[in-house]
Amino acid sequence: MAKMKRPSPIKAVRDIWRERFAGARVIFFAGSIHRGEGTAYSDLDIVVIFKKVPAAYRLSFVHRGWPVEAFVHDPETLNYFFWEKDRPSGTPSLPTMVMEGKEVPKKNRLSRSLKARARAVLEAGPPKWTEVDIQRARYVITDVCDDIRAPRNHAELIASASCLYNLLADFYFRSMGRWSAKSKSVPRKLAEADPKLAKRFIKAFDGAFSGHKSSLILQLAENILAPYGGFLFDNYKLDAPSDWRKP
Repeated sequence: MAKMKRPSPIKAVRDIWRERFAGARVIFFAGSIHRGEGTAYSDLDIVVIFKKVPAAYRLSFVHRGWPVEAFVHDPETLNYFFWEKDRPSGTPSLPTMVMEGKEVPKKNRLSRSLKARARAVLEAGPPKWTEVDIQRARYVITDVCDDIRAPRNHAELIASASCLYNLLADFYFRSMGRWSAKSKSVPRKLAEADPKLAKRFIKAFDGAFSGHKSSLILQLAENILAPYGGFLFDNYKLDAPSDWRKP
C-alpha cells in the first residue's frame, strides 16, 4: 500500500466523503497524518458524523492506497462515547480526534457544536483516581517489577518490560490527574508533560529491550511510585464485591 501512487490525504478524505459517506453531515480528519507525523504505513483517521445511525461503528478499509480507520457516529452516539467510554478510560481518543480534526467538506454549525462538546470533555479531565485505584496500580506495578528483578531469561525480561511500559505510563498520568496515553502515543504525551522524564523513560526501556538491563526500569518505577508510597506488596488487600457469589 505504501508504494502505490496515492492522492493527497485531504483529497482522499474528501473523496471518501463523496464516495462512501455521502450522507454524512461532517467528517473530522485527524491522527498522525493530519498532524504531519505519519509514516509510509500510517492510516487516515476519520470521525464520520451522520444525522442519525442505528448504532455507532468502526470501519477499516483501503481507499486508493490509503489504509483508513473510520469511526462512524451521530451526535448522540458520539456524546455517549465522549462521556461514558473515553472519559472513564482516561484516554480521550475520540474527543481529541474531533477537537484536533479538520472538517470535511467544511466547517458548519454541527461541527462547531461537536468541537465544543469535545473541548468540554478534555477540559473536564479524566475521573480522579481514588486511593484504592492508586494502591491497586502500585501493587500491579510492584508485581511486574519483581519479575523484572530476576528474570529467568531475556525473553521473560522483554515480556515483563512490555507489560510494564503502559502500566507505568498510565500510573504517571492518572496519578497526577492527567489524561493518559497508550502504546506509541506514550513517548509523545510524556514529552509534552515532562521532557526529562520522557528521555529517562525511553532510555530505561531501551536498556531492557536491547541491552538486557533491568536496573534503569526499576529505578524509573521506584521514582514514579515514590510520591505515592513506593512499591506495594506487604499487607495489600483487595476485596471482591460481596455479591460475587454463585450457588
